[in-house]
Amino acid sequence: MQMLQLNDTGWAKTYLIYDQDNGKAAIIDPVYDYVEYYLTTIKQMDLDLEMCIATHTHADHITGCFTIAESVGCDYVMWHSTPSLGVTKYVDEQSQLQLGNEKISFHHVPGHTEDSMLVVTANHVFTGDFLFTGDGGVGRDDLPSGRMRAHFDSLKVMSRLSGDLLVCTGHEAPGVEFQTLSWNRLNNPVLKMSDYSEYVEWQNNTTAQLGYVSKIKVALPANLFGEIPEEIPWL
Repeated sequence: MQMLQLNDTGWAKTYLIYDQDNGKAAIIDPVYDYVEYYLTTIKQMDLDLEMCIATHTHADHITGCFTIAESVGCDYVMWHSTPSLGVTKYVDEQSQLQLGNEKISFHHVPGHTEDSMLVVTANHVFTGDFLFTGDGGVGRDDLPSGRMRAHFDSLKVMSRLSGDLLVCTGHEAPGVEFQTLSWNRLNNPVLKMSDYSEYVEWQNNTTAQLGYVSKIKVALPANLFGEIPEEIPWL
């Protein structure tokens, strides 16, 4: 399975995964702002897009999933407990979706949001905002449906996964290189925490530094209802 990170600017990451032998493809966490670019890229690469996957209900951007699914006719995939509308295929721990010659599996990791999930292929784990690279730690837990205790408890799910998997996150600062899960076990401070109070302190400090999520009042309703608003202030 091949993987391509599509976003050249900003911190949000979108991934195209595809089977070179038969052209079957999936896009993970697309951003609405760049939908036309994604569709053009997929057409130029002569790929057959079978699914659009959202790792969770985003609050900091409008997902491109429902727009792409409607345009292409592919499945819109999310965790089965998501409140988001427009989803056409719900997954759980037993789900294995075939993409070309490879299977995609899923693990529930509530915390950043209740519907957060890991998307796992043979060589990659797509973590959304559940886990970031190295000092990035994890996503904030102070947004709707976020729960610190749940996030801390969900970290143990990572122990089920091979350390050889490349961790592909939902956000990274420009220039940050993706690393394996083994590397992150040694270098991500949150993965090394054993005490919940330490995690709470880390979350509180990080949230204070990040401040208000400027797009939330537009992006979150759009993602929940699967509708593009008439006005998008940043476009």
